[in-house]
This record gives sequence, structure tokens and C-alpha cells, in this order.
Amino acid sequence: MRELYEKHAAAVLAYAERLTRDRGAAEDVLQETMLRAWRHPDVLRNGKGSVRGWLMTVAQRIVIDRARALSARPTEQEEDLGAAPPQRDHSGRVIEALEVIDAIRDLPEEQKAVIMHLYFCDSSLLDSSSALDVPKGTVKSRAHYALRALRKSISGSVNTEGRAAE
Repeated sequence: MRELYEKHAAAVLAYAERLTRDRGAAEDVLQETMLRAWRHPDVLRNGKGSVRGWLMTVAQRIVIDRARALSARPTEQEEDLGAAPPQRDHSGRVIEALEVIDAIRDLPEEQKAVIMHLYFCDSSLLDSSSALDVPKGTVKSRAHYALRALRKSISGSVNTEGRAAE
């Protein structure tokens, strides 16, 4: 490999640089070409054609493959390293969370307890029933009315029934 590199590296590098018009890219192509030669020594020893011709063909194919890969990707934009990274605006989610918290505060205590157990403590229906010391059916109905009240409160609609849910 050392002998191969010494004999052909300069020519392959010059050829790759003419193809890429970029010294750094040409050096990468040379490195990949030599790596492929190292992986396929049988091709270099079989006596068919010249070694340099095989290396040039490999280098040309690497350049073509890289050009195709670059054209398949969207163009890269240069970054301003001094600029702060873009931040996602999560203010909408914060406002929604505050609305939900306010709406939960307005629930009757029994419904609030059920919502807290089921959704914030991630308790099962059975666990919530045991913790609150009420039947499962009561937990279900309180959750139903609590969620209905939360939907109405958050959407801004008025309770048309004119009574507290439960």
C-alpha cells in the first residue's frame, strides 16, 4: 500500500482536484480511493489494465457519487456563529397550561381530586377509587363531569344547564 500511495497519490490527488475544484474535497477523494484499493487488493494484482487507470476510475466514481449525494440534499446554509440559536416559541403552550390549571382550580373538590389522581398521579381507576375511598363508578362519573367542565371552561363556552356538574 505504501508503494501504491507513493507511486500514484500525487496523480490521483491532482485528478480529483481538477474534478472537484476543492483541495480538501480532493484529499477526501484520494483517501477514499486508497481505502478502496486497500479493501480490494485482488483488483490491483490481476494484471488487467493499469493500476493508475483503476485508481482514476475509482476517484472519478467517488466524485460523481458525492455530487449526486449533495444534489439530493437540501442546500446548506452558513451559520452565523455569533448569533444565538433560534428558540422555539412555546408561549402558546404555557398559556394553555395556565388556562388548564385555572380551570382545574375552579372544579369542585371531589372532581379536582379525581382529575389529580387519574391524570397527574397517573393512577388507575381502581387505585383512584381506593385512594379516594369511593366506588369506581363514582370516580368515573366525577371524571366525566370534571372533563366536561374543563372543556367548557377552556373553550370559553357557557354552561347552558345553569347548574354545577355532578
